[in-house]
Amino acid sequence: MTMNGSLMCGDIEGSLGGVPIGEAYTSRQDEVQDLKPRILLTGRQRSGKTAINRVVFHKMSPNETLFLQSTSKIQKDSINHSSFVRFEVWEFPGQVDLLDTSVIDSNTIFSQCHALIYIIDSQDDYADSLDIMRAIVIRAYSVNPNINFEIFIHKVDGLNDDHKIEIQRDIYHRAYDKLNQDDQSNITLSFSLTSIYDHSIFEAFSKVVQKLIPQLATLEQMLSIFVENSGIDKAFLFDVVSKIYIATDAAAVDMQTYELCCDMIDVVIDLSGIYSNDSVLEDLGGDSESMNSAMFDSATPPTNNVADFGGLANGSALTQAGEKMANGGRDAGSYDNQSSSVIKLTNGSVMVLKEVNKYLALVFIIRDDHYNQRAPLVDYNFFCFRNGIQKVFRATNQAAQKKRNQESSKQLPRSVPASPNNNKFLVPDPNGYIN
Repeated sequence: MTMNGSLMCGDIEGSLGGVPIGEAYTSRQDEVQDLKPRILLTGRQRSGKTAINRVVFHKMSPNETLFLQSTSKIQKDSINHSSFVRFEVWEFPGQVDLLDTSVIDSNTIFSQCHALIYIIDSQDDYADSLDIMRAIVIRAYSVNPNINFEIFIHKVDGLNDDHKIEIQRDIYHRAYDKLNQDDQSNITLSFSLTSIYDHSIFEAFSKVVQKLIPQLATLEQMLSIFVENSGIDKAFLFDVVSKIYIATDAAAVDMQTYELCCDMIDVVIDLSGIYSNDSVLEDLGGDSESMNSAMFDSATPPTNNVADFGGLANGSALTQAGEKMANGGRDAGSYDNQSSSVIKLTNGSVMVLKEVNKYLALVFIIRDDHYNQRAPLVDYNFFCFRNGIQKVFRATNQAAQKKRNQESSKQLPRSVPASPNNNKFLVPDPNGYIN
């Protein structure tokens, strides 16, 4: 995962109190190479934007966010985990007015935006925040009607369930009332209750990222087929680094089940760091796409070793070595093509984690008796699923490469080869005509 602290955002460079707030992507070539969807993270000061960014994408402990300073300039994070999980997160300080064209080129920013997340502090007076949200949403929609608008009702960890529902209902009605007053009833908003102290922020970001994945319908269908033919209760396709699930089957998502799956990933990664074998690192090199392709080439079924986990009954896990990834100081190096884990729960179910590629893991829950009877069938179906993911991955890379080539060809002068007996190429003259 590549993290960048500075931001390039539009065609101008502005300042706010002497603080730089943006630099430009000035060449068309940059636009051709940068095809990742962009997520804007906005909201008032102290609403929790930086804390969300650090917890989800930098693996910072929620307690450590108490010491974060207020963001003074726009920050950009580039997420390059796999072919499916590729996007940018642009965090805007609360003091930056996105509607002030003298300070920032909002038209350029909104035109290149795919999702806009507005953070509302649920423990503060949110009347002014709703007014700002309305203005930003209307302006962004006028520039780019294809933007997905997400409202995170944040810091709900200190509220009881009834109060959470009451606040969400109040914000929902007031937000749509403000849009209707401006004749903007065609704008759709999505609302999520979030907190960095539980897994709600990861689930909310999962829903945002899923809307940016063109292959989502294919992945969900593949998961549903896998679940149906294997007797599985629930399955998630996780991005291991961020714990965002990029797809799940057709069954409804239960928050408790999702939290268990996230905790299982943490267990596997933490134990993998303890028992890692650095000799494997020498065989792994290159960028994320080549890594994914290399991991797909392995077809060796994983085996399991037995271990005990506190709070879980009779857990078993296999952890082998892989490439080292820096995730806020945590060593996820031993998560590789043979990583696997089976944890037995006290309710008679088992949780199973299987590596799909270096960044993706399939986590599913199945009845213990079913798994004992159908383990070979489940393993076979998993390898079929894994091969299907490989085909989707390769098709995605080919489509992206084709698009880049088409965009690049528009910038190149036209040239044609000479006769077969001559290896030279005809070069266009300065006027653009072929000699």
